[in-house]
Amino acid sequence: MKHGKNYRNSIKEIDIKEVYEPADAMKHVVASAKAKFDETIELHVRLGVDPRQADQQVRGTVVLPNGTGKTVKVLVIAKGDKADAALAAGADIVGAEEIIAKIQNENFLDFDVCITSPDMMGQMGRVARILGPKGLMPSPKSGTVTTDIAKAVKETKAGKVEYRVDKTAIVHCPIGKKSFGDEKLLENFNSLMEAIVKAKPAAAKGTYIRSVTASATMGPGIKVYYRV
Repeated sequence: MKHGKNYRNSIKEIDIKEVYEPADAMKHVVASAKAKFDETIELHVRLGVDPRQADQQVRGTVVLPNGTGKTVKVLVIAKGDKADAALAAGADIVGAEEIIAKIQNENFLDFDVCITSPDMMGQMGRVARILGPKGLMPSPKSGTVTTDIAKAVKETKAGKVEYRVDKTAIVHCPIGKKSFGDEKLLENFNSLMEAIVKAKPAAAKGTYIRSVTASATMGPGIKVYYRV
């Protein structure tokens, strides 16, 4: 694979074999983001779990102290007081059966996060096949099926992210933008890593955090040393 000029210049500035302390890693990852746009900084954490086993799944949410730098469009499917609370909390789209029908009949997907109340989940089954593959189906585990709609909307807008181990036992999650600078990125890094450590399944054996890598959208991967 042939990399671009910015990537080649960035790779010269780091030691790809070196495992950096988190503070140094954040400085390097910011310096490696040389594109003309505000690159997203992502964390990739390889875990010592077997994702094929139901008792070794790692999934949860965390509110990053400095947010993600992304404007999140929130859809809330609820009725009555919960719908009113969603609007007051800053939800972008609020509705009930008519929104479900729009998703089902028009493949409406113009939103980033879908939050709903438990009483609407019976009807949400009609669109599970549409939302599920897109990662948009509400779930109690991700905090998007809740009776406290206002809190869920505010946290999502403030920078709540969901982390989830994939089939290769790696968690991929954004921790901010290049423009945040290394100090804010370090704060977000620590919050995410603490949440992943707390989510360690009881069935997981051996080393839990196998490796941690940070990278900008167009930059090289930078290995990060993390003490559990």
